[in-house]
Amino acid sequence: MASLLCLSLLAAAAAATSPGRLVPFDLLYADGVRAYLARDWARAAELLQRALHSYAGLRAARRACRAACARQEPFPGGPGRWEAALLGPVLQRAGCLQRCLGRRLRPAPSAHRASRAVRRDFERREPYNYLQVAFFQLKKLDQAVSAAHTFFVANPQHLQMREDIEKYRRMSGVKSDSFQDLEATPHWEAYETGVQHYDADEYLQAVARLEESLSEALSALEECRALCEGPWEDEDEEEKMQPGLYEAIAAHYIQVLKCRQQCVLEIATKPGRVSATEDFIPSHLDLLQFAYSQVGNQTLAAECAASYLLFYPADEPMLEKMKQYRTELGEDAAVTARQSIQHYVQRSLMEKKLIYYAVEHLGETFNDPDLWTPDELIPENLKQKHREDQEKQKRETLDVEEREKRGPLPFEGIAVTMDSQQMNGTHRVVFDKVLTESECKDLLQLTKAAGEAGDGYRARRSPHTPHERFEGLTVLKAVQLAQNGDVEWRDAKLLLQASEKSRKIIESYFTPGKKLHFSFTHLVCRRAVDGEQEGRMDLSHPVHADNCLLDPEGQECWKEPPAYVYRDYSGILYLNDDFQGGGLFFTEMDTVTVTAEVHPKCGRLVAFSSGKENPHGVWAVSRGRRCAIALWYTHSQEHAEQERVKAEELMEQRAVEQDQPDGDKHQGTDRSNRSSSVPRAPSRPSKPADQRQKPGLDRKQHPKVLRARDEF
Repeated sequence: MASLLCLSLLAAAAAATSPGRLVPFDLLYADGVRAYLARDWARAAELLQRALHSYAGLRAARRACRAACARQEPFPGGPGRWEAALLGPVLQRAGCLQRCLGRRLRPAPSAHRASRAVRRDFERREPYNYLQVAFFQLKKLDQAVSAAHTFFVANPQHLQMREDIEKYRRMSGVKSDSFQDLEATPHWEAYETGVQHYDADEYLQAVARLEESLSEALSALEECRALCEGPWEDEDEEEKMQPGLYEAIAAHYIQVLKCRQQCVLEIATKPGRVSATEDFIPSHLDLLQFAYSQVGNQTLAAECAASYLLFYPADEPMLEKMKQYRTELGEDAAVTARQSIQHYVQRSLMEKKLIYYAVEHLGETFNDPDLWTPDELIPENLKQKHREDQEKQKRETLDVEEREKRGPLPFEGIAVTMDSQQMNGTHRVVFDKVLTESECKDLLQLTKAAGEAGDGYRARRSPHTPHERFEGLTVLKAVQLAQNGDVEWRDAKLLLQASEKSRKIIESYFTPGKKLHFSFTHLVCRRAVDGEQEGRMDLSHPVHADNCLLDPEGQECWKEPPAYVYRDYSGILYLNDDFQGGGLFFTEMDTVTVTAEVHPKCGRLVAFSSGKENPHGVWAVSRGRRCAIALWYTHSQEHAEQERVKAEELMEQRAVEQDQPDGDKHQGTDRSNRSSSVPRAPSRPSKPADQRQKPGLDRKQHPKVLRARDEF
């Protein structure tokens, strides 16, 4: 059924581009959403499918008309009066487009100019979100599954859809081949298959799929560039002064050029990811030249190497390869770069030159998507900014090295049980005797209230696995429970004191002299669900990093939203060990190679930096209840924990009411200079290595899914 839906979408899209009326997709979408809200599932399914058909038809019509008009009304390349030579053909091309689109779309093309918000919904595949519910209500499970999977591929952090997908997988009537992406991009499927063959040293298969990927990627690039020639997008709606003729032409043209330049990022970004794969086109050529050399085709290997050198002409390892290929083929052999790559590079450089002129003389801005842009093309003032950024990065590196000089611990009796070297990593440490047995028992008493009135995780009792029950309590909730008489004041106060003591220890060890602020504090327990442990294969908490999106396949961690990018250090203060499993473990970037483990016990504090250097997870709790205080810290005062400020104010108010100053027992909590925001839900692979025995040699053979940081 899913394949039939996919075929019907493609057929309708093709039909939509033929002469006849094409209803604007935003109108169909609005009607479909209204039918969805009215629970008219059949009508909703029909309208949403028609909206998708119309959207595909509109894009196909624009691509076809632009290609046809480029052939019918080509711009003359010879010299002459520029107004007649340029603007005359421009007007003729515009007329051709209007006539072509008018025939294909009906009504007028202007009726299809949907709002930016609606276009964004279609780019994010939002109609499939509605469709999957509509199909489910209509008992069309296979189509519901395909729609849900198509949406989830592009929105992997959508928690509700993640749950829906898991429910579909457990349904007996659902076929495994229904989980297909109806909007799959051919070049990504071919690229990933080719890389898998490459990593398995299956070079003949790798060559075939990588060539297919490169061809499809260049084709997708052309389609993206054609769609850039759409209506003018005025980002500054408040601007009152309208530009003159030449300024308007220049502004719109530069907008089109910048859009075309960004197309390489669009095709290099896998659906569901937020960051593009660096050097996507050059990396194809790098992989291909090595694969061709391994299967004995030195001619094509040399051609790919020459093509790669168009991007990086001074790349010494590739120059050595070219020298080797010329020797093997003979000095008389003609080795040239591919025509398609020559065209790609020449056109891109021409566009960059025009854009950088506009940046320098017309006040434009430009984020160059390519690493290979020649330095001489960049204006001098931008070069200076680039040098400043490099200097800033160098200073930050020196700061990190300086922080390796640890400061003394602020409390007596604290023991460093394991340091970074013993834990096979960097910026990791385990402290013992941070709490006494009595303090652990008092805090465990507080967790009983969490089991009855705790905040859980967005009100969900099993956020990470159905095999465990999750219970949580924030510092503010603990104080509020004390106000209501549900817990002892001294226990709520102990939670504040224990977390502050941990903060001071971590600050003195990792960042002496540099203030750490609380980002989030959470007293959490994970209880194994009886009868749900047999045959269990999952983790209590999947492997992740705390301030970036972990990408095991790319061996990178993207420090960008939705990750908590402002977090600098993390800590876990354990309260008990009378349970089975539940240990913390650190891994390599591949998320599967375990480098260190920490076994919980009362008063043990494990601390580590929150970045990509410390991927970590939690083994399954298979029996009993594991409790700990989870702690995150930041150097950014603006991201300090708001709830903690409120909790401390309530604690001070209580002390005043009881006429008992709260400063004698509080272990140095700093209440000054606190401003905050509530924590919000949550760089790219490097250029091929200098040692070119095998490009991408450090890539793991079993790529993992990009994971977002999800909160305890």
